[in-house]
Amino acid sequence: MHVVKISLRQVSILTALYTIGSAILIVPSGLASIAKQDAWIACLVGTGLGFIILAVQLQLFRKHPEVNLMQWSEKLFGKWLGKTISFLLLLTLFLGGPTTVLHEIGIFMTIQMLPETPIQAIIFLFGALAVLGVRLGLEVLARTAEMMFPWFLLLFVSMSLLLLSEIRWEYAGPILESGASPIFPAALSFVSIAFLPHIVLMVIFPGAVNRSAEAYKAVYIGSLVGAVALFLIIGLSILVLGPDLTARNMYPSYMLAKKINIGNFLQRIEAAMAVMWFITLFFRISLYFYAIAIGISQIFHIKNYQPLVMPLGWILAAVSVFIYPNVPFKLHWDATIWVPYTITIGFLFPLVLLVIYGMRKMLPKKSKKQSDSA
Repeated sequence: MHVVKISLRQVSILTALYTIGSAILIVPSGLASIAKQDAWIACLVGTGLGFIILAVQLQLFRKHPEVNLMQWSEKLFGKWLGKTISFLLLLTLFLGGPTTVLHEIGIFMTIQMLPETPIQAIIFLFGALAVLGVRLGLEVLARTAEMMFPWFLLLFVSMSLLLLSEIRWEYAGPILESGASPIFPAALSFVSIAFLPHIVLMVIFPGAVNRSAEAYKAVYIGSLVGAVALFLIIGLSILVLGPDLTARNMYPSYMLAKKINIGNFLQRIEAAMAVMWFITLFFRISLYFYAIAIGISQIFHIKNYQPLVMPLGWILAAVSVFIYPNVPFKLHWDATIWVPYTITIGFLFPLVLLVIYGMRKMLPKKSKKQSDSA
């Protein structure tokens, strides 16, 4: 089996694109609906919380960088219980990860760009791209990310600069009008989309990096780049659209692109700017899907994960069509279930692993002290 190795730079780029992912479309609306014009403060608080969570997720791998999440589960819980926990984890990640992002793409396209196109067609076409990328492997995905990242930066910076003339600073005040109470729930909403899903990366990166002992640094750097990009998008949404319009619109960042108007000549370029979102969404889905395929192959000791990609891809596309029966159900799920779900998977699970690891490290010391005293 070919040993996959990618560079630290590629890890940082993949992490940045994964962090931005679907958050670039949906995070501004969610934060503005809770914190109003203080959404940017919630983003900063959420970034701080996110790095604390990231430190918990990465702590185990700093000690043993050659072991990934599936192997840690089996190592700490035993062979059969560990495999069962890993399989259930992958199942929940499959249902809450790539399927929801793929459905998000379908909703976005049918609402904003192609209203006459069936959502099934969009989901299957975009899902086919993700399947192709995952089948070609992590090295190909990493090289593709290196090529696409400058284009993402170009589009992102261009949109930011072209919107400077539309900024209305009065939309930013009054600061903390409702006090500090809405900040923490909004920060949790931000963390649940931007940082807690990083648990997926723990299946991929530790053993797939040419300098695995330094992989955690690259993940930190990529997460910081992604958080900065999201902070700028949230800030622009508030300052250009206003907190009320940002909260009411499902995809305020797409509406931002519609606001670009330079001399009544450069305008209506939102379709071109949509390329930026497609890039981040593609890598979000692909890394989710790759982690699930790799995880299943490790659980069942399958040497080559590639034969799993096509059948998993068909299941992914089929489930994505029906994962949400309608948009109100999706909004209710995101508001009530998504945050506790991601906290359980992305924070409590690695925390339990870390606690069990610490207890096992302490037991030999205690038993040695008891034997010495005897």
